[in-house]
Amino acid sequence: MNIQQLLHNITPTNFDFVVQGLCLNSQQVQNGDVFVALQGTTGHGADYIEQAIDKGCVCVLIDSKDFECGVPTIRIDNLSTHLVALTQQIYGDALKLDLVGITGTNGKTSVACFISQLLERLGIKNGLIGTLGISHSEQHSEQTTPDILTLYRTLDGYAKDGIKTVILEVSSHGIDQDRIAGLNITHAVFTNLTQDHLDYHKDLDAYQQTKARLFSLASVQFAILNRDDAHYADFLVAAKGREIIDFGLDDFDDIRPTEQGFLVTLQNHIFEVPFLAKFNLLNVLSAFNTLKTFGFKQEKIIPLLHKLKPPLGRMQKIDNHLIWIDYAHTPDAIENAIITLQQHYPTHNIRAVFGCGGNRDQDKRAKMGKIASKHANTLILTNDNPRDEDPQAIINDILDGIDDSYEVDITLDRQLAIETAVITLGENECLLIAGKGHETTQTFKDKTIESNDRDIVLAAIIEGIRLKKVNSTHKRTTPN
Repeated sequence: MNIQQLLHNITPTNFDFVVQGLCLNSQQVQNGDVFVALQGTTGHGADYIEQAIDKGCVCVLIDSKDFECGVPTIRIDNLSTHLVALTQQIYGDALKLDLVGITGTNGKTSVACFISQLLERLGIKNGLIGTLGISHSEQHSEQTTPDILTLYRTLDGYAKDGIKTVILEVSSHGIDQDRIAGLNITHAVFTNLTQDHLDYHKDLDAYQQTKARLFSLASVQFAILNRDDAHYADFLVAAKGREIIDFGLDDFDDIRPTEQGFLVTLQNHIFEVPFLAKFNLLNVLSAFNTLKTFGFKQEKIIPLLHKLKPPLGRMQKIDNHLIWIDYAHTPDAIENAIITLQQHYPTHNIRAVFGCGGNRDQDKRAKMGKIASKHANTLILTNDNPRDEDPQAIINDILDGIDDSYEVDITLDRQLAIETAVITLGENECLLIAGKGHETTQTFKDKTIESNDRDIVLAAIIEGIRLKKVNSTHKRTTPN
């Protein structure tokens, strides 16, 4: 599209060149892109214009700020208000897709993955966008819901690849910052709501109201709601006028825990759900009920439920060891994770390794400490992503919720903390490593390092086996 066509209804320009795409993130700029420089929460896009030019941008659109650089610069007042119109002009095929939008504090990633897997098995090619990244590309972002330009560009690409259905994790930030504006979200799914992101939303009511906005979008036809959640009624009101499909654990006629998951009865079908935790049963029900709205009969869907695979870092069991990695980073999530292990392994002690992220909701830290110390037998506190905060100060916030009589090990080095926990794990113990799940980096104030909890665990298991062999050899060779 020509730049004059793109800006026709916004501002006149004498520039004449072809625009390949739009981009807000200088690191994601491609050759021929227009870089959109906006005021952000911590800085202005103008600070990254030179990086964008190095990546191949051919023009800069900038909001109410004079700026000169090596490519044409076009100033547009109130630029952010024109983003949707600009985006839809250049990525118009994104509007042809039917989207399943999933929101909630916990479970979004699992539900999204389950829906995607079931659709695939039933012959519907689909796309998936969320915390684990974008399934058809190499792009990856810490944001659950990408910025509006990245999102539209990705959806446009899906449409051009012949995909008609995309499953999208929708964060509260994504809703509040209009990242999903104008999209054809036909299905809205609610998993649950507990405390998170209160550094941004200030209180739980504001957080809930933001989430609920997804269900009042004009495009939404189906609302799939967790009736077991305390906020179910609020989302039911928000979804007024849509077809309501709700679900709860009592949909199962029988639930029996096993070491691998649950043996359940659903609509006269008996099968094993291969995941620990009752919240995963709710996630499975969420996906099951969403699939029914696509016109599939339950007799077609139910036989596929035992074949579902967990997403990375979500109560992910490490091979044949009693070690789990989970993304739990809220009070509710860490409580559920620890209680889950207690229920499935009632004769075992539970050891947990976790920390809390910096530059995030500080109020939840003491709560997580209190809950974890209440349910786990032993704790090792360590770094999560400290970001700009002092790691020890974060630990101190967690300790505020832990009784002085409870013994806590503190090892700020996350790799060392995990290695220690794995190598010293007793035969009657289960280990939960919480907080970072699938993440492959760790962010500090002055650096970002490679760090993957699963890789650390696997290496520590090998080292533990080696140490046992060495100790065993020493015992055999010791003279009488």
